Amino acid sequence: MTLIVDAAAGFFTMMLLTRALMRWLRISFITPLGQFILATTDWAVVPTQKLLPTHPGPSLACWLPAWLIQVVAALLLGALGAGIGNPVALLSAAALVGSIGLVTCLLQLVMLVVIVSAVLSWVNPHAPVAPFFRALARPFLAPIARRLPLVGGVDLSPLVVLLIIQILLYLLANFRVGLRGFMF
Repeated sequence: MTLIVDAAAGFFTMMLLTRALMRWLRISFITPLGQFILATTDWAVVPTQKLLPTHPGPSLACWLPAWLIQVVAALLLGALGAGIGNPVALLSAAALVGSIGLVTCLLQLVMLVVIVSAVLSWVNPHAPVAPFFRALARPFLAPIARRLPLVGGVDLSPLVVLLIIQILLYLLANFRVGLRGFMF
C-alpha cells in the first residue's frame, strides 16, 4: 500500500511541479508533452486558480495542490503505519512531512530533467523534446556552467548539479525518516 500511495502522490506532484516550472520559465504547453501535463493537472489547477489570484512567476495554483497531495499521502501513510493517535500532532507532522516530500519531488524532477537534457545533448540534440528539456534544465545548469570551465570541451555542470541534488536528497531522506519515526 505504501508503494502505491508514494507512486501516485509522486507522479501527480511531479506533474504539478513540471507545470509550475513550465509556467515560470514560459515554456509553451503547445507540444504533446505540454498537453499531457495540462491534461494530468487540470483537475487540481483549474479549481485552485478560481480561488487564488494568478500572477507572473511561480504559480501558487500548482504549488498548493502539489503540497496538499504530499500532505494527504503523509496522512495516509501515517494513519496506516501508526494508527490515528493525536489528530493535531498527526496533522502538523503530515504538513511538515508533506513539505519535505514536495521539496524531494522538486529535487527529483530537476535531477530527471538534467539527466534527460544531458543524454539528449549527447545522443540526439535535435530530438523534438530536446528544446523542452534544455529549457527546463537551463536555470539549474547555467549558474554552475558560468563558473565551471569546460574540461576537454565537455560541460561538467550537469555532474555538479546532480551531485548537489544527491547530497540534498540524502539529507532530506534522513530528516524525513527521523521525523516520521518521531512524530507518527
